[in-house]
Amino acid sequence: MESKIRLPLLTLRLSVFLVMFMWTIDKLLNPDHAKQVFAHFYLLENLEAWHLNIIGAVQMLIILAFVVGFKKKWTYGLVFIMHLISTLSSYKQYFNPFEGPSLLFFAAWPMLAAIFSLYILRDYDQLCVIGAKKTGPHLG
Repeated sequence: MESKIRLPLLTLRLSVFLVMFMWTIDKLLNPDHAKQVFAHFYLLENLEAWHLNIIGAVQMLIILAFVVGFKKKWTYGLVFIMHLISTLSSYKQYFNPFEGPSLLFFAAWPMLAAIFSLYILRDYDQLCVIGAKKTGPHLG
């Protein structure tokens, strides 16, 4: 069982990283769009490009540490919190799922569940991680 769970955990981590990476790149390369997102969803209307560069740089450090499994308790937890805030801040879209692109926002929930699963199972996530143990914890 232990060896079977490692590959699915790796694919979850890589796919979550891909989404988070694209969102982070958007902050760095397209600050005007990111500024609109922060104003609309987080009610932060006075952000400048340099604010978004700092936010993007910090987020990039976190998700790079996440993808290589560095300090999993902290990085997996921070990725979960970032995505939780993002998911909850989109609450208006859940009340009008068939208007505009609102239906796409529901994809946030399985991703949140995936990140939660990664966090809970982080000790078993041993493939392609920094400092991976030769054997992980044993499934009972």
